Amino acid sequence: MSFTKRTGSLELMECTGNPGFQDVEGVCSAAESINANPAEKQDSAAVTLDSVAAEEYTQIKPYAGMPKEVLLLYSSQARYRVPREILFWLTVACTLALVALTITVIALSPRCLSWWQISPVYQIYPRSFRDSDGDGVGDLKGIQEQLDHFQYLNIKSVWISPFYRSPMKDFGYDVEDFQAIDPLFGTMHDFEELLVEMHNKGLKLIMDFIPNHTSDRNRWFNLSRMRDPHYEDYYVWADCNETAPRPNNWVSVFGNSSWTYDEVRGQCYLHQFLKEQPDLNFRNPHVRQEMIDIIHFWLGKGVDGFRMDAVKHILEAAHLRDEPQVDPNKPPESVTSEWDLHHDYTTSQLGLHDLLRDWRAEMDIYSREPGRYRFMVTESYDYHEVDKTMMYYGTPQVKESDFPFNFYLLDLPQNTSGSWVQHLVHLWMANMPKGQWPNWVVGNHDKPRIASSAGQSYMRVINMLLLTLPGTPTTYYGEEIGMENVNVTDGQTQDPAGKYNASASRDPQRSPMQWNGDINAGFNNKTNITWLPVHPDYKSVNVEVQKKDEGSVLAQYRFLNTLRQSELPLHRGWFCYIHSDASVFSYLRELDGLNRAFLMVLNFGKESAITDLSSISELPDQLEVLMSTNQANDGKVIKKSHILTEAGEGLVIQYSTHTRFNPNHPKQCYVSEKACYLGAIDILYKC
Repeated sequence: MSFTKRTGSLELMECTGNPGFQDVEGVCSAAESINANPAEKQDSAAVTLDSVAAEEYTQIKPYAGMPKEVLLLYSSQARYRVPREILFWLTVACTLALVALTITVIALSPRCLSWWQISPVYQIYPRSFRDSDGDGVGDLKGIQEQLDHFQYLNIKSVWISPFYRSPMKDFGYDVEDFQAIDPLFGTMHDFEELLVEMHNKGLKLIMDFIPNHTSDRNRWFNLSRMRDPHYEDYYVWADCNETAPRPNNWVSVFGNSSWTYDEVRGQCYLHQFLKEQPDLNFRNPHVRQEMIDIIHFWLGKGVDGFRMDAVKHILEAAHLRDEPQVDPNKPPESVTSEWDLHHDYTTSQLGLHDLLRDWRAEMDIYSREPGRYRFMVTESYDYHEVDKTMMYYGTPQVKESDFPFNFYLLDLPQNTSGSWVQHLVHLWMANMPKGQWPNWVVGNHDKPRIASSAGQSYMRVINMLLLTLPGTPTTYYGEEIGMENVNVTDGQTQDPAGKYNASASRDPQRSPMQWNGDINAGFNNKTNITWLPVHPDYKSVNVEVQKKDEGSVLAQYRFLNTLRQSELPLHRGWFCYIHSDASVFSYLRELDGLNRAFLMVLNFGKESAITDLSSISELPDQLEVLMSTNQANDGKVIKKSHILTEAGEGLVIQYSTHTRFNPNHPKQCYVSEKACYLGAIDILYKC
């Protein structure tokens, strides 16, 4: 090949196939090229290559197969360089914009709700849930057999009451071995299988943790009473004698003195519950370490959280002084009930919250595992001292429990009125530290069933209240079908509290779960044995029957729980009071930026009521009932000035609006973490 010189351009002289090449002087044809003398080609190429270094070349346009020198020449021309630079900087700008947008979205997005916030917590009393082996007592395999029940209800969090090895003086709350399963409930292998199956189904397991006391058959107690050097101070001992075993006037929760004389040691030991439940001494660092080791043992197995039992009793005043009497004129010898004393020295002592924070810190170690947050809830009945309960949330700097159990709705049956319900709800919401997460309890293994204490006709509206309030509801087994207390005769009494005082028995609310209309309500289908009698209404009040009835308590519970988890206003939106009177309690759930909101109108009174909400300008004049506890009213269109509800009826009303209630009524509204909805890109952001 040879090249010829032209000012400002390069031309291929030896046969090029470039169709854009224009024949000029000195250009040969393909045939001429083929016939050219090779020697002449070499001489011509040499001359031309020398010229390349000295002068520019002429050529009309780039062509395929051009040499590097030609490519570089054309790439520097403005018409090729400028588009290339524009594309480069456009790519850089788009990348930076995408990174900035991602950072902004992350920074502005509210944190995702955790598993214990999304779902109700369902409490299982294991003796009464399902018996798999026919001995009349529920067990771990029985629980595993019924896991589909939780999936049907769309429940993710399950709290199982104690199943530790125990003499069962208080049905598992007297622990003989914190790292063993009682044979009554199964084996450690059964537990591990249950936990694996729960996790496979997307369920979380919460265990009872019982730090205040052990069983008197616990190895630690036997070594302590024998004054073993290491265990001598594991429990709270005081000098006394056999004839006067009362170091002070402290009284047990179950009645009578909190002190019992031990003949082996020759001293009295403290027990704030049964005499078979001696209190541990948490001023001993070895005891504190034992509890931490137990926490690690169960978290290491994969447990998802703990319910901390009776935490306010964990520490006692070291001086052991008498507690002041409620009635100073009452003879000291007649002080036999916990209600006779102000518990200034036996509950909520200095140092209690330090212990809880230590346990929280240990649990947080396991929470670092992605997707495996470990949950902690505390149990403390503080009654009118609600400020003490709120302390279990911790401080902005140091966290304790995710929430303390809220027992104030247990008082709901005391006064069936809308104003009373609002008072109980407000008691928690007004005192809860800013940014914390509320919760609601209407029943458990220690309190009468709400369907009995409030009345079966109010069960549906109470479930509606629980599942539409902000925060996490707790459901005691059987509440989803409206189970009631069972009548237990003196001869059938199992509860130690009931044996001391029949009116204080907790047996009625612990009857076997009612699964179907078969023998023993499906609780035990192998033998005709149950540890407590089955409620006689089990033929009509059971899971199987209610699954077939779209208007049943179970069906409505399931619908409301699914609605709660699927609707942003219900599980993380504003909660605003709008009305209460002698019958009705009404409130809104709304989310800024979302044009969909919910109005709840709940009648807790004893007669029908008409509610006039015409003064609420943020509500549209016409409203449609999404769901009523009276199925016949589903879908009805009503006026906000005339909302009719029967006694025990609740309405969930969904409506559309662009006007929010909360900005103009800040004292009536609460939210744990404010978030807004941006419909254009379907995201939540902090606002």
